[in-house]
Amino acid sequence: MEKSKKTINSVDEYILRFPKEIQGTVRKLRIAIKESAPNALEKISYNMPAYYQEGNIIYFSVFSKHIGFYPLPSGVKKFEKELSKYKQGKGSIQFPINQPMPYKLIQEIVKFRVKENLAKAKEKSSKKTK
Repeated sequence: MEKSKKTINSVDEYILRFPKEIQGTVRKLRIAIKESAPNALEKISYNMPAYYQEGNIIYFSVFSKHIGFYPLPSGVKKFEKELSKYKQGKGSIQFPINQPMPYKLIQEIVKFRVKENLAKAKEKSSKKTK
C-alpha cells in the first residue's frame, strides 16, 4: 500500500493517500501520538510522519499489511515483553492492519521516548554549562 515516492508535505496529505478504512486507523494513531507527546513537532521525514521533541521520538509508515512503527531501538527494547507478539526489527515494530491497533501501548512507548529525549537534552545541557 505504500504509495509512490512523491514528496509528501504534511501528515494530512500522507493520510489522504490511503483508502478510507486505513485513514481512520492512521488518524487514531496520530491522535494517540499527539496526546502522548503534545509538545512534539509533527513533520514529514523520509516521506513518512515523524514526531520530534529534543530529537526524534517516533516515525510511522503505512504498508499493505501493516503499519510500521519506529520508536528507535530504545523504544522497542524497553517494551520488548509487551511487543513480543509483533514482528520487530532493531528499532521497528509491525502492527498488522487486520488486527486492532494497541493504541494504549503505543501511547506508553511515545511517552517513554519523550521522557528519554528530554532527559538526554537535560544531561547534554548540564554538561555544556560545566
